[in-house]
Amino acid sequence: MVGRTTADKVGGGRVGADRLGMALQFAGNVARMAWYSGINLMLQRQSRSMSTPAEFMPTRPVPTRDELLSDARALLRADAEAVAAGLYPPGDEEAWSPIEHLRRLRAMFQDLPELVSRRQERDASSVRNAAGDVTGHNQGLPDYFTQDFHFQTGGYLTEDSARLYDVQVETLFYGAAAAMRRAGLPPIAEFMRGRDQRRVSLIDVACGTGRFLSDVRRAFPALRLTGCDLSQAYLEEARRHMGRLRPARFVFANAEALPFEDASQDIVTCIFLYHELPPEVRRVVTREIARVLKPGGLFVFIDSLQMRDKPNWDGLLEAFPVRFHEPYYRSFVVDDLETMFAEVGLQPADEMLAFLSKVLVRRKAEAAG
Repeated sequence: MVGRTTADKVGGGRVGADRLGMALQFAGNVARMAWYSGINLMLQRQSRSMSTPAEFMPTRPVPTRDELLSDARALLRADAEAVAAGLYPPGDEEAWSPIEHLRRLRAMFQDLPELVSRRQERDASSVRNAAGDVTGHNQGLPDYFTQDFHFQTGGYLTEDSARLYDVQVETLFYGAAAAMRRAGLPPIAEFMRGRDQRRVSLIDVACGTGRFLSDVRRAFPALRLTGCDLSQAYLEEARRHMGRLRPARFVFANAEALPFEDASQDIVTCIFLYHELPPEVRRVVTREIARVLKPGGLFVFIDSLQMRDKPNWDGLLEAFPVRFHEPYYRSFVVDDLETMFAEVGLQPADEMLAFLSKVLVRRKAEAAG
Protein backbone atom coordinates (compact mmCIF):
# COMPACT_ATOMS: atom_id res chain seq x y z
CA MET A 1 0.00 0.00 0.00
CA VAL A 2 2.42 2.63 -1.20
CA GLY A 3 -0.07 5.49 -0.92
CA ARG A 4 0.45 5.65 2.84
CA THR A 5 2.62 8.51 4.09
CA THR A 6 5.09 8.85 6.94
CA ALA A 7 2.44 10.85 8.82
CA ASP A 8 0.21 7.76 8.71
CA LYS A 9 3.03 5.42 9.70
CA VAL A 10 4.83 7.50 12.35
CA GLY A 11 2.61 9.11 14.92
CA GLY A 12 -0.59 9.46 12.93
CA GLY A 13 -1.62 12.23 15.30
CA ARG A 14 -0.39 10.32 18.36
CA VAL A 15 1.08 12.45 21.14
CA GLY A 16 4.34 10.94 22.32
CA ALA A 17 5.93 11.20 25.76
CA ASP A 18 8.61 13.71 24.75
CA ARG A 19 6.47 16.76 23.96
CA LEU A 20 9.44 19.12 24.34
CA GLY A 21 11.61 17.08 21.95
CA MET A 22 8.76 16.99 19.44
CA ALA A 23 8.22 20.75 19.68
CA LEU A 24 11.90 21.54 19.29
CA GLN A 25 12.28 19.16 16.35
CA PHE A 26 9.25 20.58 14.56
CA ALA A 27 10.30 24.19 15.20
CA GLY A 28 13.77 23.46 13.87
CA ASN A 29 12.32 21.70 10.83
CA VAL A 30 10.00 24.61 10.03
CA ALA A 31 12.82 27.15 10.37
CA ARG A 32 15.02 25.01 8.12
CA MET A 33 12.24 24.73 5.55
CA ALA A 34 11.68 28.49 5.54
CA TRP A 35 15.41 29.12 5.11
CA TYR A 36 15.93 26.71 2.24
CA SER A 37 12.65 27.63 0.54
CA GLY A 38 13.92 31.20 0.35
CA ILE A 39 17.25 30.03 -1.03
CA ASN A 40 15.39 27.87 -3.56
CA LEU A 41 13.48 30.92 -4.82
CA MET A 42 16.66 32.99 -5.07
CA LEU A 43 18.45 30.24 -6.96
CA GLN A 44 15.58 29.83 -9.41
CA ARG A 45 15.41 33.57 -10.08
CA GLN A 46 19.14 33.80 -10.70
CA SER A 47 19.02 30.75 -12.97
CA ARG A 48 16.22 32.30 -15.05
CA SER A 49 18.17 35.54 -15.38
CA MET A 50 21.13 33.63 -16.83
CA SER A 51 19.35 31.42 -19.35
CA THR A 52 16.32 30.74 -21.47
CA PRO A 53 14.20 28.12 -19.70
CA ALA A 54 13.76 24.86 -21.57
CA GLU A 55 10.40 24.72 -23.27
CA PHE A 56 8.71 21.67 -21.83
CA MET A 57 5.08 21.14 -20.93
CA PRO A 58 4.39 18.01 -18.87
CA THR A 59 1.52 15.90 -20.14
CA ARG A 60 0.62 14.84 -16.59
CA PRO A 61 -0.60 16.85 -13.55
CA VAL A 62 1.90 19.01 -11.68
CA PRO A 63 1.49 20.06 -8.01
CA THR A 64 1.55 23.72 -7.09
CA ARG A 65 4.29 25.12 -4.88
CA ASP A 66 1.74 25.40 -2.05
CA GLU A 67 0.84 21.72 -2.47
CA LEU A 68 4.51 20.76 -2.35
CA LEU A 69 5.17 22.81 0.77
CA SER A 70 2.06 21.46 2.49
CA ASP A 71 3.19 17.89 1.87
CA ALA A 72 6.69 18.76 3.08
CA ARG A 73 5.23 20.16 6.31
CA ALA A 74 3.36 16.89 6.86
CA LEU A 75 6.68 15.05 6.60
CA LEU A 76 8.29 17.44 9.08
CA ARG A 77 5.45 16.83 11.56
CA ALA A 78 5.89 13.06 11.18
CA ASP A 79 9.62 13.51 11.78
CA ALA A 80 8.92 15.42 14.99
CA GLU A 81 6.40 12.77 16.12
CA ALA A 82 9.03 10.07 15.60
CA VAL A 83 11.36 12.00 17.91
CA ALA A 84 8.55 12.30 20.47
CA ALA A 85 7.95 8.55 20.24
CA GLY A 86 11.62 7.90 21.01
CA LEU A 87 12.38 6.26 17.65
CA TYR A 88 15.43 8.49 17.20
CA PRO A 89 16.91 11.63 18.78
CA PRO A 90 16.45 15.14 17.37
CA GLY A 91 18.31 15.73 14.13
CA ASP A 92 21.64 17.50 14.23
CA GLU A 93 21.27 18.91 10.74
CA GLU A 94 24.32 21.04 10.17
CA ALA A 95 27.73 19.48 10.50
CA TRP A 96 29.26 22.95 10.10
CA SER A 97 29.31 26.25 11.92
CA PRO A 98 26.95 29.01 10.69
CA ILE A 99 29.93 30.71 9.04
CA GLU A 100 30.88 27.53 7.17
CA HIS A 101 27.25 27.04 6.16
CA LEU A 102 27.17 30.53 4.63
CA ARG A 103 30.48 29.86 2.87
CA ARG A 104 29.01 26.77 1.25
CA LEU A 105 25.89 28.63 0.20
CA ARG A 106 28.04 31.36 -1.31
CA ALA A 107 30.09 28.76 -3.19
CA MET A 108 26.86 27.23 -4.52
CA PHE A 109 25.75 30.58 -5.96
CA GLN A 110 29.24 31.23 -7.36
CA ASP A 111 29.07 27.87 -9.14
CA LEU A 112 25.65 28.65 -10.62
CA PRO A 113 26.80 30.34 -13.88
CA GLU A 114 28.85 27.28 -14.85
CA LEU A 115 26.01 24.95 -13.97
CA VAL A 116 23.47 26.97 -15.95
CA SER A 117 25.82 27.11 -18.94
CA ARG A 118 26.23 23.34 -18.93
CA ARG A 119 22.48 22.91 -18.61
CA GLN A 120 21.95 25.12 -21.65
CA GLU A 121 24.54 23.15 -23.63
CA ARG A 122 23.36 19.78 -22.22
CA ASP A 123 27.00 19.18 -21.32
CA ALA A 124 27.56 16.65 -18.52
CA SER A 125 31.29 16.13 -18.96
CA SER A 126 32.93 18.49 -16.45
CA VAL A 127 33.90 15.54 -14.27
CA ARG A 128 36.00 14.20 -17.16
CA ASN A 129 37.52 17.56 -18.05
CA ALA A 130 38.28 18.83 -14.54
CA ALA A 131 41.79 20.15 -13.98
CA GLY A 132 44.12 17.50 -12.61
CA ASP A 133 41.96 14.64 -13.93
CA VAL A 134 39.95 13.94 -10.79
CA THR A 135 39.23 10.46 -12.04
CA GLY A 136 42.90 9.56 -11.90
CA HIS A 137 42.69 8.22 -8.34
CA ASN A 138 39.33 6.60 -9.12
CA GLN A 139 40.33 4.60 -12.19
CA GLY A 140 38.08 1.77 -13.17
CA LEU A 141 34.87 3.63 -12.41
CA PRO A 142 31.89 2.65 -14.56
CA ASP A 143 31.01 5.03 -17.38
CA TYR A 144 27.51 5.63 -16.06
CA PHE A 145 29.02 7.15 -12.90
CA THR A 146 31.57 9.49 -14.51
CA GLN A 147 29.17 12.22 -15.64
CA ASP A 148 27.67 15.35 -14.13
CA PHE A 149 24.44 14.24 -12.51
CA HIS A 150 22.23 17.34 -12.08
CA PHE A 151 24.85 19.13 -14.24
CA GLN A 152 26.79 19.39 -11.00
CA THR A 153 30.33 20.69 -11.46
CA GLY A 154 32.73 17.78 -11.05
CA GLY A 155 29.96 15.20 -10.93
CA TYR A 156 30.35 13.21 -7.73
CA LEU A 157 34.13 13.01 -7.81
CA THR A 158 35.60 16.33 -6.64
CA GLU A 159 36.11 17.85 -3.22
CA ASP A 160 34.17 20.95 -4.27
CA SER A 161 31.23 18.80 -5.35
CA ALA A 162 31.23 16.94 -2.02
CA ARG A 163 31.40 20.25 -0.18
CA LEU A 164 28.35 21.65 -1.99
CA TYR A 165 26.22 18.53 -2.25
CA ASP A 166 24.24 18.82 0.99
CA VAL A 167 23.28 22.48 0.58
CA GLN A 168 22.32 21.78 -3.04
CA VAL A 169 20.08 18.87 -2.10
CA GLU A 170 18.45 20.71 0.80
CA THR A 171 17.79 23.69 -1.48
CA LEU A 172 16.23 21.42 -4.10
CA PHE A 173 13.90 19.81 -1.53
CA TYR A 174 12.98 22.99 0.41
CA GLY A 175 14.97 21.88 3.46
CA ALA A 176 13.21 18.51 3.72
CA ALA A 177 16.01 16.23 2.46
CA ALA A 178 17.20 15.34 5.98
CA ALA A 179 13.67 14.45 7.09
CA MET A 180 13.19 12.29 3.97
CA ARG A 181 16.34 10.37 4.86
CA ARG A 182 15.23 9.97 8.48
CA ALA A 183 12.04 8.29 7.25
CA GLY A 184 14.31 5.24 6.99
CA LEU A 185 15.04 5.23 10.74
CA PRO A 186 11.68 3.98 12.15
CA PRO A 187 11.90 0.57 10.40
CA ILE A 188 15.44 0.22 11.73
CA ALA A 189 14.21 1.09 15.24
CA GLU A 190 11.51 -1.56 14.93
CA PHE A 191 14.04 -4.14 13.73
CA MET A 192 16.38 -3.30 16.61
CA ARG A 193 13.86 -3.96 19.40
CA GLY A 194 15.28 -6.64 21.66
CA ARG A 195 18.59 -6.78 19.80
CA ASP A 196 22.05 -5.97 21.16
CA GLN A 197 23.38 -3.07 19.06
CA ARG A 198 26.93 -4.30 19.49
CA ARG A 199 26.10 -7.45 17.55
CA VAL A 200 24.23 -5.79 14.67
CA SER A 201 25.95 -4.68 11.47
CA LEU A 202 24.61 -2.16 8.96
CA ILE A 203 25.93 -1.18 5.54
CA ASP A 204 24.80 2.01 3.79
CA VAL A 205 25.31 1.38 0.06
CA ALA A 206 26.30 4.54 -1.84
CA CYS A 207 26.57 6.48 1.41
CA GLY A 208 27.58 9.75 -0.26
CA THR A 209 28.42 12.43 2.30
CA GLY A 210 27.34 10.14 5.14
CA ARG A 211 24.43 12.17 6.46
CA PHE A 212 22.18 9.14 6.93
CA LEU A 213 24.94 7.20 8.66
CA SER A 214 25.40 10.04 11.14
CA ASP A 215 21.65 9.92 11.87
CA VAL A 216 21.89 6.16 12.40
CA ARG A 217 24.89 6.61 14.70
CA ARG A 218 23.05 9.12 16.90
CA ALA A 219 20.07 6.77 17.16
CA PHE A 220 22.11 3.58 17.68
CA PRO A 221 25.52 4.50 19.13
CA ALA A 222 26.90 0.94 19.33
CA LEU A 223 25.78 -0.36 15.93
CA ARG A 224 28.55 -1.65 13.64
CA LEU A 225 28.30 0.82 10.74
CA THR A 226 29.89 0.73 7.31
CA GLY A 227 29.45 3.14 4.43
CA CYS A 228 30.56 2.37 0.90
CA ASP A 229 30.72 4.65 -2.10
CA LEU A 230 32.43 5.09 -5.48
CA SER A 231 33.71 8.59 -4.69
CA GLN A 232 36.80 9.07 -2.57
CA ALA A 233 35.93 12.76 -2.16
CA TYR A 234 32.47 11.96 -0.81
CA LEU A 235 33.85 9.32 1.53
CA GLU A 236 36.20 11.94 2.99
CA GLU A 237 33.26 14.30 3.47
CA ALA A 238 31.34 11.46 5.15
CA ARG A 239 34.18 10.92 7.60
CA ARG A 240 34.08 14.62 8.49
CA HIS A 241 30.31 14.51 8.99
CA MET A 242 30.65 11.87 11.68
CA GLY A 243 32.28 14.62 13.75
CA ARG A 244 32.66 13.59 17.38
CA LEU A 245 30.37 10.60 16.96
CA ARG A 246 31.78 7.10 17.19
CA PRO A 247 33.43 6.50 13.79
CA ALA A 248 31.94 4.33 11.09
CA ARG A 249 34.00 2.30 8.66
CA PHE A 250 34.12 3.76 5.14
CA VAL A 251 34.98 1.64 2.12
CA PHE A 252 35.64 2.61 -1.48
CA ALA A 253 33.49 0.08 -3.33
CA ASN A 254 31.22 -0.44 -6.30
CA ALA A 255 27.71 -1.54 -5.31
CA GLU A 256 27.84 -3.99 -8.23
CA ALA A 257 30.46 -5.99 -6.34
CA LEU A 258 30.17 -5.34 -2.61
CA PRO A 259 33.34 -6.41 -0.78
CA PHE A 260 31.45 -8.23 1.99
CA GLU A 261 30.85 -11.91 2.65
CA ASP A 262 27.61 -13.67 1.86
CA ALA A 263 24.94 -13.35 4.57
CA SER A 264 27.19 -11.13 6.69
CA GLN A 265 24.98 -8.08 7.31
CA ASP A 266 21.91 -7.59 9.47
CA ILE A 267 20.77 -4.37 7.80
CA VAL A 268 21.46 -2.81 4.40
CA THR A 269 20.27 0.67 3.50
CA CYS A 270 20.35 2.35 0.10
CA ILE A 271 19.24 5.95 -0.28
CA PHE A 272 18.75 7.83 -3.57
CA LEU A 273 20.98 5.54 -5.62
CA TYR A 274 18.70 3.51 -7.89
CA HIS A 275 17.40 6.42 -9.98
CA GLU A 276 21.01 7.09 -11.02
CA LEU A 277 21.67 3.53 -12.20
CA PRO A 278 20.95 2.00 -15.61
CA PRO A 279 18.13 -0.59 -15.38
CA GLU A 280 20.40 -3.60 -15.76
CA VAL A 281 22.78 -2.27 -13.07
CA ARG A 282 19.88 -1.85 -10.63
CA ARG A 283 19.33 -5.58 -10.84
CA VAL A 284 23.00 -6.38 -10.28
CA VAL A 285 23.09 -4.10 -7.22
CA THR A 286 19.87 -5.67 -5.89
CA ARG A 287 21.39 -9.14 -6.16
CA GLU A 288 24.46 -7.93 -4.27
CA ILE A 289 22.36 -6.42 -1.50
CA ALA A 290 20.39 -9.67 -1.14
CA ARG A 291 23.64 -11.67 -1.18
CA VAL A 292 25.25 -9.83 1.75
CA LEU A 293 22.09 -9.74 3.89
CA LYS A 294 21.56 -12.44 6.47
CA PRO A 295 18.36 -14.50 6.23
CA GLY A 296 15.71 -12.42 7.98
CA GLY A 297 17.86 -9.30 7.51
CA LEU A 298 16.42 -5.84 6.86
CA PHE A 299 16.69 -3.83 3.64
CA VAL A 300 15.62 -0.16 3.79
CA PHE A 301 15.31 1.52 0.40
CA ILE A 302 14.63 5.24 -0.14
CA ASP A 303 14.43 6.86 -3.53
CA SER A 304 12.32 9.13 -5.71
CA LEU A 305 8.59 8.71 -6.11
CA GLN A 306 7.60 6.64 -9.12
CA MET A 307 4.79 7.18 -11.56
CA ARG A 308 1.35 6.68 -10.00
CA ASP A 309 2.64 6.84 -6.41
CA LYS A 310 1.02 10.29 -6.27
CA PRO A 311 -0.85 10.55 -9.60
CA ASN A 312 -1.38 14.30 -9.29
CA TRP A 313 2.39 14.75 -9.07
CA ASP A 314 3.36 12.64 -12.10
CA GLY A 315 4.08 15.73 -14.21
CA LEU A 316 6.80 16.70 -11.74
CA LEU A 317 8.52 13.35 -12.30
CA GLU A 318 8.10 13.82 -16.05
CA ALA A 319 9.78 17.25 -15.94
CA PHE A 320 12.63 16.44 -13.53
CA PRO A 321 15.05 14.81 -16.02
CA VAL A 322 14.48 17.69 -18.45
CA ARG A 323 15.76 20.26 -15.96
CA PHE A 324 18.47 18.05 -14.46
CA HIS A 325 20.89 15.64 -16.03
CA GLU A 326 19.39 12.34 -14.83
CA PRO A 327 19.89 9.94 -17.73
CA TYR A 328 18.33 6.91 -16.00
CA TYR A 329 15.49 8.62 -14.16
CA ARG A 330 12.81 8.00 -16.80
CA SER A 331 13.44 4.27 -16.64
CA PHE A 332 13.46 4.34 -12.84
CA VAL A 333 10.06 5.98 -12.39
CA VAL A 334 8.39 3.15 -14.33
CA ASP A 335 10.63 0.29 -13.16
CA ASP A 336 9.06 -2.71 -11.43
CA LEU A 337 10.82 -2.60 -8.08
CA GLU A 338 8.45 -5.10 -6.51
CA THR A 339 9.40 -7.85 -8.94
CA MET A 340 13.08 -6.89 -8.84
CA PHE A 341 13.22 -7.28 -5.07
CA ALA A 342 11.02 -10.39 -4.97
CA GLU A 343 13.21 -12.21 -7.49
CA VAL A 344 16.14 -12.14 -5.06
CA GLY A 345 14.13 -13.06 -1.97
CA LEU A 346 13.54 -9.56 -0.56
CA GLN A 347 10.01 -9.83 0.80
CA PRO A 348 7.64 -6.90 1.50
CA ALA A 349 7.57 -5.70 5.11
CA ASP A 350 6.36 -2.10 4.84
CA GLU A 351 6.25 0.90 2.54
CA MET A 352 5.28 4.55 2.73
CA LEU A 353 5.65 7.88 0.96
CA ALA A 354 7.77 10.69 2.38
CA PHE A 355 7.22 13.93 0.43
CA LEU A 356 9.09 13.43 -2.88
CA SER A 357 10.48 10.06 -1.84
CA LYS A 358 9.23 6.54 -1.17
CA VAL A 359 10.44 4.17 1.53
CA LEU A 360 10.34 0.45 0.82
CA VAL A 361 11.12 -1.93 3.69
CA ARG A 362 12.03 -5.51 2.79
CA ARG A 363 13.17 -8.60 4.71
CA LYS A 364 15.34 -11.29 3.24
CA ALA A 365 13.60 -14.64 3.13
CA GLU A 366 14.63 -17.06 5.87
CA ALA A 367 16.62 -20.08 4.75
CA ALA A 368 14.44 -23.07 3.89
CA GLY A 369 14.32 -25.88 6.43
